[in-house]
Amino acid sequence: MEVSKSTSTDFYDYEIYVRRRGENDYASYCPQLNLMINGTEHEQVVMLMRRAIEKHIEELKAKQMDQNA
Repeated sequence: MEVSKSTSTDFYDYEIYVRRRGENDYASYCPQLNLMINGTEHEQVVMLMRRAIEKHIEELKAKQMDQNA
């Protein structure tokens, strides 16, 4: 089954869930991107996921600009 990623360019349409297991084991998950990022700190995994979402939105906007050109 193929998972489709969100095509929204609104950052607030994306959710970030954070899971903690143990002292230094965190993961963030974005269901709209079907992406999980692991790290050692809560702030780290949230920041990395925000960057991934922003990159995804930038790529969508670039693709839309190319299609409209």
